[in-house]
Amino acid sequence: MLGAIVLVGGASSRMGEDKARLAWNGLGAVERLARVAGGLGADVVITAGRGEFGFPRVDDLPNGNGGPVPGILAGLIELTARGCSRALVLAVDAPTVSEEDLRPLVEVAPPGAAYQGLHLPFFVHLPCAAPPVLKSVHDLITLARLARPPAPRGAAERLRGANTPPERARLLRALIRLEREQNSLDNG
Repeated sequence: MLGAIVLVGGASSRMGEDKARLAWNGLGAVERLARVAGGLGADVVITAGRGEFGFPRVDDLPNGNGGPVPGILAGLIELTARGCSRALVLAVDAPTVSEEDLRPLVEVAPPGAAYQGLHLPFFVHLPCAAPPVLKSVHDLITLARLARPPAPRGAAERLRGANTPPERARLLRALIRLEREQNSLDNG
């Protein structure tokens, strides 16, 4: 069973407002990511970090390191408890990723994969043999021995996501353009 974790716990200091609360062409970031995860077969979607978004949620594990690792570990524990055998870990600041961007990750054999040069998103088979104290997502990826395939052509900006208002503006324009094109095709 596939589960997905949407990491919502960042400070959003460079964005100037909570990235998890931003709307992306009419849908919230968490909802967009949940839809993509569902399209890839996720049976369970949870959020890790602060705030309520209409999905089951876990608090970050206390470890003093900050960053996304405490949320990732809490989410992996929760998905394992819910019977998931695989986990897709997504950052709320990358809500314009598509199923096509992520499909190569979820098709990788155990133990899983993360794209070259990126720490998020990543996919891992559970249970993950990561120790409870890690300093970085890079450490988790390395210790879990995840494969590092190249990202799909043209997906890098969507996969990196938006941490600043100019990055958000670029991704939002591209999303609106893409969704208009899809609507034209669907209605044409």
